[in-house]
Amino acid sequence: MAKVFAIANQKGGVGKTTTCINLAASLVATKRRVLLIDLDPQGNATMGSGVDKHALEHSIYDVLIGECNLIDAMQFSEHGGYQLLPANRDLTAAEVSLLEMKMKESRLRYALAPIRENYDYILIDCPPALSMLTVNALVAADGVIIPMQCEYYALEGLSDLVNSIQRIAELLNPNLKIEGLLRTMYDPRISLTNDVSAQLKQHFGDKLYDVVIPRNVRLAEAPSFGMPALVYDKQSRGAIAYLALAGELVRRQRASAHTATA
Repeated sequence: MAKVFAIANQKGGVGKTTTCINLAASLVATKRRVLLIDLDPQGNATMGSGVDKHALEHSIYDVLIGECNLIDAMQFSEHGGYQLLPANRDLTAAEVSLLEMKMKESRLRYALAPIRENYDYILIDCPPALSMLTVNALVAADGVIIPMQCEYYALEGLSDLVNSIQRIAELLNPNLKIEGLLRTMYDPRISLTNDVSAQLKQHFGDKLYDVVIPRNVRLAEAPSFGMPALVYDKQSRGAIAYLALAGELVRRQRASAHTATA
């Protein structure tokens, strides 16, 4: 049964889509079966996976409103090696459409139920707002991975996000938890980076991933070629960091499964 992780942060520009694409490709490199779901109307994860968002016959929007089933909407990312549920601007209409539907917060969870056995990991790229789309992701997920920069305003937004996750857990998904916090665009030469990093460690303890994602030109360039950094430049610091993150994620999953059965 797949572990479903929402990659979420209400702040934009923190590396959510970069994390989704590169973590998915890195998990594939460790022989895991992966599905990436693009739940952002900008469709950046779709384009970054090498799929043209302008040429889609079906997208995640059609799945959410019941126009087609999930398998019919899937694409394959040749460079990434994972299955992709793509998105485009059609998804902006989902906000209004979902409001009129029954079980509007659970549409994605029910769509995923028949195929969860087919994957080891399902990653959901969330939009940068607590919208009905993000709520659907959080209701469908087992855990939330929060990418964030180590800067002052990031801490402020983080408390809002944590409160939102707790409310979703109380009202709609009692299994939901914070899986981990990922420090992105990390530059240890900046004193504020180290200060914020220390505060995160103090407040979140082992929820903070040991791996940090450095500022890296290759990570920024790779999406414009429709491929993860692991394919674009596997020797780059960014590609190596995401491979290390995949390893840490898998080890944590193995440890928690062992603890649960002990």
